[in-house]
Amino acid sequence: MTAHTTDSDRLARAVSSLQGLAVGDALGSQFFVPANYTALQIGELPPGPWRWTDDTEMACSVLAILARHGRIDQDALAMSFAEHHDFDRGYGPAVNRMLRQIRQEGADWRELAAALFNGQGSWGNGAAMRIAPLGAWYAGDPVQATHQAEISAYPTHQHREAVVGAMAVAATAAIAADPETCPEDPADLLASVLELVPRSAVHAGIRRARDMLDYGDVGTVAAVLGCGRRTTAHDTVPFALWSAARHLGDYERAFWTTARAGGDIDTTCAIVGGILASCPGGGPPASWTERTESLPDWAVPA
Repeated sequence: MTAHTTDSDRLARAVSSLQGLAVGDALGSQFFVPANYTALQIGELPPGPWRWTDDTEMACSVLAILARHGRIDQDALAMSFAEHHDFDRGYGPAVNRMLRQIRQEGADWRELAAALFNGQGSWGNGAAMRIAPLGAWYAGDPVQATHQAEISAYPTHQHREAVVGAMAVAATAAIAADPETCPEDPADLLASVLELVPRSAVHAGIRRARDMLDYGDVGTVAAVLGCGRRTTAHDTVPFALWSAARHLGDYERAFWTTARAGGDIDTTCAIVGGILASCPGGGPPASWTERTESLPDWAVPA
C-alpha cells in the first residue's frame, strides 16, 4: 500500500469493487432463468432490474466492517452477516440456519461454523465470493489482504480450502488494484498470488489456471478447472482467477467469458467483477450499473 493512501482512497476503491461485484452477481444470476439461456449465448442483456444475491449482501457486510473498524473484526462481521441476512437472497441451507441461530438465539458463530459438515467446516465458495472489496481496500498490500481475508472467512467457512479461496481472491484484487505493482503479464499476476497462499487444492487449481492462460476455449478451461458447479472453493476460485487475470481492464468481456462457462454463474461473475472493478477504470459499463439493484445504504458509509 503506497504511503500516500488515505482512508477515503481505500473506501473509494472498495466501493468500486463492491459495485463491480454486485453487477456481476446480479447479472450473472439472471442466467439461471431458462428464458435467458439464449441471451447468454449471444451476449444479449436480459431485461432489468437485476437483483443481487447473498454474494453481494455478504460483501456489503465486509465493506461495512472495514469502514467501521479499519480491519476485520470477526465478531462484528458475524453479527452483521446475521443482522442483514435475507433468506430470499439465495443462501445455502447451512449458512441460512447458522445465521438465524446467531440472530435469533445469540448462538456463538465459532461453535456453529466449526461444527458444520461433521466438524470439517464448510469448504464452499461463500468466503471467496464476498471478499474482493477487501482486496481493493488493501491495494498494493496483498500480504495484509490475505491475512485479513483469512480472518474474514472463519465466521462462516472454516475448512482450509474455503479459507485459502478467500485469501487467493483478496490477494488478486489487492495486486490488481495497484497499477504501480500489478504485473502486465497475467501469468505473473497468478504467480504472485501463488506465493501468498498455502498449498491446497485451491493452490493447485491456480497453478493449473496459470498454465491455461493461453487457452481461448472457456469450455475446455472450465472442464479442467471447474466453474462452481459443486460450489466448492477449489471448484470455483481457480477458474474465476483465470478469467480475471486474462481480462483486466475489460469488465464486459470478462463477464461474458465467465458467464458462458456456466456453473455457479452469479458467484464466479461476482468474484471476477469485484476483482476487475478494484482496478482504476475497471468497473462495469454505466448502463449495467443502472440496471442493477442499488447497494444498501448501511453498506456504504457517507
